[in-house]
Amino acid sequence: MAESMKGLSRSARCAELSVGDVGKTVTVMGWVAKYRNKGGLIFIDLRDRSGILQLIFEESDCGEAVYEKAASLRNEYVIAATGVVAERSAVNENIATGRIEIRVEDLRILSESETPPFEIVEDSKTKDEVRLKYRFLDLRRPDMQRNLMLKSKVLGLMRSFMANEGFLEIETPILGRSTPEGARDYLVPSRIHPGTFYALPQSPQLFKQLLMVSGYDRYFQIARCFRDEDLRADRQPEFTQADMELSFVDMEDVLDVNEGLIQYVVKESIGVDVARPFPRITWQQAMDEYGSDKPDTRFEMKLHDISAVVKDCGFSVFTGALAAKNGSVRGITVKGQAGMPRKKIDSFVTMAKGMGAKGLAYLAVEPDGSYKSSFAKFMTEEELAAIVKTMEAEPGDLMFFAADQNTVVWNVLGAIRLELGEELGLIDHKKFNFLWVVEFPLLSWSEEENRLVAEHHPFTMPMEEDWDKIDTDPLSVRAQAYDIVLNGYELGGGSVRIHRNDIQEKMFEVIGLTKEEANEKFHFLLEAFKYGVPPHAGLAYGVDRFIMLLAGCDNIRDVIAFPKVKDASDLLTEAPNTVDPVQLQELGIAIVEEN
Repeated sequence: MAESMKGLSRSARCAELSVGDVGKTVTVMGWVAKYRNKGGLIFIDLRDRSGILQLIFEESDCGEAVYEKAASLRNEYVIAATGVVAERSAVNENIATGRIEIRVEDLRILSESETPPFEIVEDSKTKDEVRLKYRFLDLRRPDMQRNLMLKSKVLGLMRSFMANEGFLEIETPILGRSTPEGARDYLVPSRIHPGTFYALPQSPQLFKQLLMVSGYDRYFQIARCFRDEDLRADRQPEFTQADMELSFVDMEDVLDVNEGLIQYVVKESIGVDVARPFPRITWQQAMDEYGSDKPDTRFEMKLHDISAVVKDCGFSVFTGALAAKNGSVRGITVKGQAGMPRKKIDSFVTMAKGMGAKGLAYLAVEPDGSYKSSFAKFMTEEELAAIVKTMEAEPGDLMFFAADQNTVVWNVLGAIRLELGEELGLIDHKKFNFLWVVEFPLLSWSEEENRLVAEHHPFTMPMEEDWDKIDTDPLSVRAQAYDIVLNGYELGGGSVRIHRNDIQEKMFEVIGLTKEEANEKFHFLLEAFKYGVPPHAGLAYGVDRFIMLLAGCDNIRDVIAFPKVKDASDLLTEAPNTVDPVQLQELGIAIVEEN
């Protein structure tokens, strides 16, 4: 039967006690993590968010009544125990309190527990669906608690650093206007204005630019953001951004303050030193060398362009790709893998086809210098030798090649490169390789909409030296945009913003927005821009993704207290759910069934 804790006060959390407390009488509280009755001695591992502490019940210390009460304990009971801190005779080096124990004199059972549906242990092998349904139990696991405590610490460090750098923390609205930002909005119907909707923010982008117009030249916010898009391991429908905007700065100022922020946060949170300045490559270089705009630079295996070498060869797969617009032939060299089994090679061919390629060619240089290839019969010895030279391959190496549109070639080889990096053990998972990717394209062509669209957003400043090509060759215009990348993940992105009316009007024109359409979508921002706009720039981090990498996790759900699953539902609360018809009536909403 549960008892009151009246008159009791916790002396410390479990892992806050140490050998220096030996001889003290203390009161600790928490959950029973493990129970062992050795006949005359009862051992309890008590758990709270700080860690584990061993309690010992011996009838001569605690008396018959307390001993019998201890014998009734089971896993996940919540208890309060008062006793004397003593040194352990058998030291446990695996826990922080492994040199001490509490010899209990008094015990109160504060709450009983049913048998939980899974064991509350680190690195649980229980299915995600079960753990997420009982998330309140899953969050008791020590590794989950460490992740959330790390997240709390990082957010505190970010706030501290930004305050010291002169940033003001300012909140922006959650209920706002729907604006085109790349993903679907989550919409909230208005009861007071029937037929109209608020949109939850995909980012505070427009509001933080308004704050620059308002004179708050260094803004920062830990912002909640929402995007109605398909989920993956590093994406959730609601997420946390560390968002910032600065006035009277250029790109170098933004990169400098963020390198300082990252260096400080990583050192203070996990004790890792990060060297500055961070390496920097252009978007074009990232795509050409890694097949990705968020390259993992913890290992080599860069892409090689062999288009010039094979443009006149007899292999129609290569020459056909080069005859098409934006086609290329590129490859990667896998050192020492000439003997890779054919079955494994075929699995990469299947992977390439699954990503939209027509296939994947290979060429192995045997240890004796001979060639084994899927296309050798279409090539001369001289052509094969030229390919091997361009690919910087040696006897014993294997090469893979993709021939298609650049985007397909990059995607395929970039993905295969990462797969090989993991499979061959080329990646040092203790490394933290930060990287700036700069000079993104300003625009891209949307086949779906049959028009040019802004690659980042329509308020991104083009590079001044490219602006004269906006009418003649718009796809070659580079943006003053930048991403911060860590170990193959995009941590965040930002840009220098347009503050000149002539450039902004031209940008809208290029992406097919008339003045009337632009005014309809962004009237409040454009109105503000009539009244003196400082040059400004900003950046936003995906905090959850950052914490995932700092914690060494491979799924963003492990650093979010109450996450959604792949179909954006919450297994714990069973959201989304239906609502009372009266609520829909108040909002003027009717549910229409699809045929």
